[in-house]
Amino acid sequence: MLISSVITAAGRNFRMENSQIKEGSPVKNKLLLPFPSENSINTVIETTINNVLSSDVDECIVVLGHFAANIKKVLANIDDRVKIIENENINVDLSTSLLNGLKNCKNKYVLCSAGDQPTISSKTYKNIINSLFNLKTPEKSISILRRKDSGLLKSPEGLGMPFIANKDILIKYLSNEDSNLNPILRKIFKDQFPFYGVEEDNSMELININNYKDYKFVLNNF
Repeated sequence: MLISSVITAAGRNFRMENSQIKEGSPVKNKLLLPFPSENSINTVIETTINNVLSSDVDECIVVLGHFAANIKKVLANIDDRVKIIENENINVDLSTSLLNGLKNCKNKYVLCSAGDQPTISSKTYKNIINSLFNLKTPEKSISILRRKDSGLLKSPEGLGMPFIANKDILIKYLSNEDSNLNPILRKIFKDQFPFYGVEEDNSMELININNYKDYKFVLNNF
């Protein structure tokens, strides 16, 4: 089964920027901050992309908006499977960025993740993918990194990326929306689509890098 992936990397960087100013640190897009991975140090966005690619996806669509020029320089020679697209309007929410990425995917199933998730391992991505196809109706289900419970979820609490689902279902629910992703996933859950929560490989995978303290915490504990 060929799998596409979409990585959203179009955000304004407000929370990170404000926290950097508050702490007296140089202001830099969090996606371009250094991040150690095995024997090298890449940026946050590079590490995220490499982990996604190592889960054996067929293509990786990276969606840019704010800071696109700087991010494109970093990703210039990353991998032939990577395709970069840009939002026509940079002032859009996450759902629109994800929708724009999905429209450029060639495969039926798409692994969706955020550019600021460098701690999530290729092992966990593979588990998310495999868990979907172990379900009775993968074409009508979503496999997602759990934030609370694992297995078939009874509650939509904490839904977010990364997850894998049928591209056509996602496009249907994301069309004509411009919001955060959580309320849209809740709507899908309410419509009786099965959600399967996959356990993390390590605790750092559940940490969102929203501000500079989050970033430093992950670096010190990863």
